[in-house]
Amino acid sequence: MTQDRFHGRMKNSGRLCDAPGCTEPGEFRAPSGQGSGADGPGQYRWFCLEHVRAFNQGYDFFRGMSRDEIERAQSPLAGWASETRAFRPTAGIDDAPSWADFADPLDAIAARASRRRQDHARARDAQRRGLNPVDRQAYDTLGLDFEADRRDLRARYTERVRRYHPDRNGGDRSHEAALRAVVEAYQHLRKLPQFA
Repeated sequence: MTQDRFHGRMKNSGRLCDAPGCTEPGEFRAPSGQGSGADGPGQYRWFCLEHVRAFNQGYDFFRGMSRDEIERAQSPLAGWASETRAFRPTAGIDDAPSWADFADPLDAIAARASRRRQDHARARDAQRRGLNPVDRQAYDTLGLDFEADRRDLRARYTERVRRYHPDRNGGDRSHEAALRAVVEAYQHLRKLPQFA
């Protein structure tokens, strides 16, 4: 079954026209009015070109509606009159789902929350030790604990340089940014009093 993009024709559908006595193929669909509602138009009737044109000329979307219903349907604000959950003044407060409402078989939500808690704890620890954000970033780049000494710093720096250096990666230069960050972090940290 193929569809003619510009005319709504469904060729080779195998249906006959639903108009009484017509033996032409039913290639154009029209709403039947049965079962239509919030879930869609419901069932369709299928007509040939001549009978779908006749159907379209007599079709009245507003049939059966009162004057007020017609005015509401034609209003540019139709559909905006009802308040949606996202735009309530209490949005996200009274009806927000809790994490316990979600199935988490791969533990993705809990793992993310755990990482976030660890990051906050690490930031508080860094602040307590008098480290600024640049210091903390250097520690994180090298993957060092705040308890690390000069020997730990040197060992981690050596390990990271070997990991990212092009000579150790078959000439692959895609890790140059990471290598540069490691060198800068090392140069920054070795000047701190903790590593003197």
